[in-house]
Amino acid sequence: MAAYAPEAVCLTTAGAPGEGPSLPRGTVGYLAGDWDVVREIADHRSGQAGEFRGRASFRSAPDRAGSGDLDFAEHGELRFGGHRGPASRSLRYHGRADGGADVRFTDGSAFFRLDLRSGSCRAVHPCRADRYAVTVTWLSPDCFTEIWRVTGPEKDYDMTTVYTRAGCEK
Repeated sequence: MAAYAPEAVCLTTAGAPGEGPSLPRGTVGYLAGDWDVVREIADHRSGQAGEFRGRASFRSAPDRAGSGDLDFAEHGELRFGGHRGPASRSLRYHGRADGGADVRFTDGSAFFRLDLRSGSCRAVHPCRADRYAVTVTWLSPDCFTEIWRVTGPEKDYDMTTVYTRAGCEK
């Protein structure tokens, strides 16, 4: 049984319907490849701030060749409060026939639906008592952002991530 990804609310950055970026290969086609990652983290409960710097790759899933699926792997260094050390995460992006993508955890469970064809996409992932709200925005063929707002009984933080295609001028 396929995992269901919550619907996303997609907005156009151009202000008018249908004026988003040209993504002839859809969201997963745009994401494919390597990206430099810079993430700023602000924890409103503790007052601490931090950052992550590293590299992300979106690669065709070898066990699902030809499926349009991408495996996402991110590796780098996290500096947060007194902590400094390696950090990583992995996700799966399942390409949809409509050009969007269902983002899933590596165990196959749903995270959120992403569709960048209109330029910007908002989604919410409820996790027990916590709420993960994201806005992903296409900035150019070689740059996009993710802005997360996470709230819950024990959580209150923001994360802003800029992804720049590896090898591009910064």
